[in-house]
Amino acid sequence: MSRDPQRKIFLIATEESGDRLGSALMKVLRQRLGDGVQFVGVGGRTMAREGLESLFPIEELSIVGFAAVVQQLPKILRLIRQTADAVTEAAPDALVIIDSPDFTHRVARRVRSRSPAIPIVDYVSPQLWAWRPGRARTMRGYVDHVLGLLPFEPEEYRKLGGPPCSYVGHPLIEQLGSLRPSAEEKKRRDADPPVLLVLPGSRRSEVRHHLDVFGATLGRLRGEGCAFELMLPTMPHLEATIREGTASWPVQPQIVIGENERRAAFRIAHVALAKSGTVTLELALSGIPMVTAYRVGAVEAFILRRAIRVSSVILANLVIGKDVIPEYLQEDCTPEKLAPALSALLKDSPLRRAQVEAFAKLDQIMSTGNASPSVLAADIVLATMRHGRRTS
Repeated sequence: MSRDPQRKIFLIATEESGDRLGSALMKVLRQRLGDGVQFVGVGGRTMAREGLESLFPIEELSIVGFAAVVQQLPKILRLIRQTADAVTEAAPDALVIIDSPDFTHRVARRVRSRSPAIPIVDYVSPQLWAWRPGRARTMRGYVDHVLGLLPFEPEEYRKLGGPPCSYVGHPLIEQLGSLRPSAEEKKRRDADPPVLLVLPGSRRSEVRHHLDVFGATLGRLRGEGCAFELMLPTMPHLEATIREGTASWPVQPQIVIGENERRAAFRIAHVALAKSGTVTLELALSGIPMVTAYRVGAVEAFILRRAIRVSSVILANLVIGKDVIPEYLQEDCTPEKLAPALSALLKDSPLRRAQVEAFAKLDQIMSTGNASPSVLAADIVLATMRHGRRTS
C-alpha cells in the first residue's frame, strides 16, 4: 500500500482496555501507512503515546451503575454530540469505534446520518450474543465491519443478520508468556499450601458487592480445615478500597499491586475465586481452575435476568462451548455455596480435572494462526478504507 500522508483515521476508545487495543492498532496502522498518517479522536494514555490528542479525558466517562448514568446523562449526551461533531468536521478516511457501545455506537449513528460516506469499523463486538440480539440488524445501518475478539462471534452475526464480522483474536492470546508459569513457578503452583487467588472486580462498585461474601467464604473454608495461601491482586486505584474492605476478613490476604505483580500471582496460583467477566478467560488461559460469582444491585439484576439469552455468563465457558466453570449469581452467591465448590478445586477432584482439560483446548480454539490480533484488525481497517462503506 502506498504511504499516503493525507490519511486520517478517527478512533474512539473510552475505557482503559479499549485504549490498549487502540494503541496497538495505531502502531500497526503507522507501520502500514507511514508517519504521515494522522490519528484523531478520543483515547487514553497509551493512545496518547502513539500520537493521539484526545478530545477529552476518558476519565470523564468512568461511570458505573444505572443510577450514576442517569445522574450524569446530560454530560454523557453532550460528549456524544461533541465527539460526533468532531468526526464530521474531521472527515476522516475511517472511523474506528472501540468497545464502550453505549457511547461509541451513539456517536457512530450520528456520524452515519450526517456523513454517510465515512466507513465505520467496530473493534470489539457488543455482547449481543448474550442479550439484546436485535442490535445486530440495527448495526447494519451504521457499522461496515465488526472486529470480534471471540471465535464464535462471526457466526453469531451471520445468524442474527448483522454486519460482516471477522474474528481477529483476543489480546490475551498475545500475553500468554506473562500468564503461564516457568518450571520454577509451576513447582510453586503445585506445592502446599496451594495459592488461592481472590479477584473481586476491577471497579469499586464490583469490589464493594463482592468483598463481604468473598471474605466470609474464605473464613468458612479455613474453618473447615482447608489450608491455603491467600493472594489478592489489584490495581493502584483500588488499593485503599481493598485494604479497607479486607481489614475485617477472618483470613488476611497478601495484597499485590499492579499488573506485573498480578501476572506473577497468576503464574503460581492453584485455584481462584473470581468475579465473572474477562478475568475468567484470563484465568482459563493461565490454566487456573476457578469458582466464579457475581452480584449486582437489585435494579441491574431485575433487568439482566429478563435480557440474558445465554446459558452461562462466564466468558471462558462461552469460548470453550461447555459450562465447566461453576457460577454463583445473585442469591446463589453465598459462602454456603462458594466454599464447597472452592474446597473441591483445592483437591484433585473430577471438577478440577474437567476444568484443566477444557482449558488445554483454548489455544487451538482461539488461534489466529501466525498473525497477531492488532495486525489482523489493522488489515481489515485498511481494506474497509480502500473499499469504502458497505452499501448492501
